[in-house]
Amino acid sequence: MSLKRLRNITRTLGFRVGAWYSAIFIGSSALLFVLAYLFLGATLRNQDYEEIQLELREVQTLYDIGGVTALNRYVDHLSSERRSRPLFIRIADKGNHTRHIFSRDSWDDFNLDLLSQGCPDCQGWQTFSCRKGTYVLDVLSGPVTARGNRVQVGMSSQRRQEILRQFRKIFLVVMAPLFVLGLSGGIFLSRRTLRPIRGIIKTVRSIDAGTMDARVKRTHTGDELDELAGLFNSMLDSIHRLIIGMENSLDHVAHDLRTPMTRLRNISEMALREEGDPELARQALEKGIEESDRILSLLTTLMDVSEAETGVLRIVPHDTNLSHLIETIVEMYRFVAEEKEVELLSEIEKGLTASVDPHRMSQALANILDNAVKFTPQGKKVRLTARREGARIHIAIQDSGPGIPSEDLPRIWDRLFRGDRSRSQKGLGLGLSLVKGIVSAHHGEIYVESSEGEGALFTVVLPG
Repeated sequence: MSLKRLRNITRTLGFRVGAWYSAIFIGSSALLFVLAYLFLGATLRNQDYEEIQLELREVQTLYDIGGVTALNRYVDHLSSERRSRPLFIRIADKGNHTRHIFSRDSWDDFNLDLLSQGCPDCQGWQTFSCRKGTYVLDVLSGPVTARGNRVQVGMSSQRRQEILRQFRKIFLVVMAPLFVLGLSGGIFLSRRTLRPIRGIIKTVRSIDAGTMDARVKRTHTGDELDELAGLFNSMLDSIHRLIIGMENSLDHVAHDLRTPMTRLRNISEMALREEGDPELARQALEKGIEESDRILSLLTTLMDVSEAETGVLRIVPHDTNLSHLIETIVEMYRFVAEEKEVELLSEIEKGLTASVDPHRMSQALANILDNAVKFTPQGKKVRLTARREGARIHIAIQDSGPGIPSEDLPRIWDRLFRGDRSRSQKGLGLGLSLVKGIVSAHHGEIYVESSEGEGALFTVVLPG
C-alpha cells in the first residue's frame, strides 16, 4: 500500500471513528487492569501487615512466657509446617542493640545492621530493601516487654511481588488479543455506524450520474443516522418535485410571455413600416408600454411568489382593523360583480383586528375574491364571511362557479398552475401560490373545499 493511499485512509471519518472506538476500548481495558493491579497490590500488602501484627502479638506472648527458648521452639514448629514464607523475629534491648535474630541465614540478603541504627524508643513499621532484588522486608516493632527487651517481627514481600509479577504477565498476554479485538471491533462498529452516510454518498454520486430516482436505503432503527437518511430522502423528493415544477413553470412562463412579446414585436414592426405617421407611432408606443407592463407584472409576481415560498417575503405587520379592510375590498369588487350581474354578499363581524401587513393581506384577499367573481356565472352569488372563532379569525369566500376538479385540488397552490377551465380566463396562474405565501408569512393557514359543479370555498385562518 502506497504512503499516499495510507495517508488518505487515515484522513477518512471511518478510520477516525474506528481509531477512537479502538482507543477507548483498549484504554478502558488497560485502565481496568491497572486499577485491578493497584487493588491487588494494596490487598496483598494489607494482608501481610495484618499477618505480621498477629504474629507480633503471639511472639510477644511466647517471649514473655518462655523467653528465647520458647521462641526457638516456635520457629522450629513453623519450619516443620513448611511455611511458605519465613518469619523474621528479632529481639533487641532498650538501646536497640540486637540480642537475637532467629534463622539469621534466611535474611542475609538484607542489611540487618540497619536495624540497630533506628530509634531505640520508636515503635511501628520499618522497611528494608533487598541487596539482590526488588523485595523489601517489612518489620513491625512492638513495645518493650516485661523482660525489658523489644520484639520485632517482619516478613519479606517476595511472595507478594511474585503474585504481582504473574498478574503483569497475564496482563501482557491478555492485552494482545484485546488489542486485536478492540481494533476489529472499532472497524466493525465504524463501518456499521457510517453505513447510512456511505449510502448518502452513493446516492449523491448516482444523482451526479443523472439518476434522480436514487434514494438512501433506511435502516428503520430510529436513530439519528436513520433520521438523517429519511430527511435526505425527503429533501431529494422535494428537489425532484421542484425540478418538475420548474420544468412546468418554464413551459407556462414561455406560453404566457410568448403572446405579449409577439404583440409587442408586431406593434413595433407596424410602427416602423408606417413612417411619418405620428399618431400611429404614438398608439404603437402606448400598446408597447401596456404589453411591457404586463410582462413586468408577471416577473414582479414571480419574484413575490419566490420570496413567499422561500419564507423571505417582506411584510410589515401592525395592528389593523380587518373589518374595515375587508369591507373596502368588498366594495371595490361590488362594482365588478354588478357589471357581471353577480350578487356579492358579505357578513363581516365588527371590530376584527389582527397584526397584518394591510397591503399584502389586501392583495391576498382581493385575489381570492377576484377569482370567485370571475368564475361565478351570471345570476349566481358570491358570499364572503369574516368572524372570530376563539383566538383566530376565519375569512371564508364561497363562489357558485363550476368548482375545482378533484385531481386539480392538490396543485392549485403550485406556481403557474392553471387548470383546464381557467385557460380561457385572463391571468398568470400566480394568484393562489402568492396568496398561500402571503398567508403563511402571517403565520396563518388557508384551506379550499370544492366539488365539481358546486363552486369552491376558500377559508383563510389568521391569528387574532
